[in-house]
Amino acid sequence: MPPDLEATRERLMAEREKLTRSLEEEELPELDQLTYGSQAASASQVFEQSRTLALRGNLEHLLRQVEDALARCEAETYGIYEICGLEIPVERLEILPYAARCVPCQEKREGGA
Repeated sequence: MPPDLEATRERLMAEREKLTRSLEEEELPELDQLTYGSQAASASQVFEQSRTLALRGNLEHLLRQVEDALARCEAETYGIYEICGLEIPVERLEILPYAARCVPCQEKREGGA
């Protein structure tokens, strides 16, 4: 476990608040009705909306990871890789406090090994 679990919990809670606020402030651009003369403008709007949706999806994924890390803090399993059960190095948790899997386990999960 990290040396200061309470400080880690506070850091995760601050990150959760920041991500939640970003998601609340993120607005999807509205698409105007398509007309013949506005194909280029419409394509630009569709691109912008797709980009915004992708960014929103990334924020939501990150928020889930942070919430999962907070749940591990509560369950007293924080600092342990969830698949292999090995202890997560403190240096890694300082950089990525919501780390849940080691690289080999993540590669297996993604089908890369």
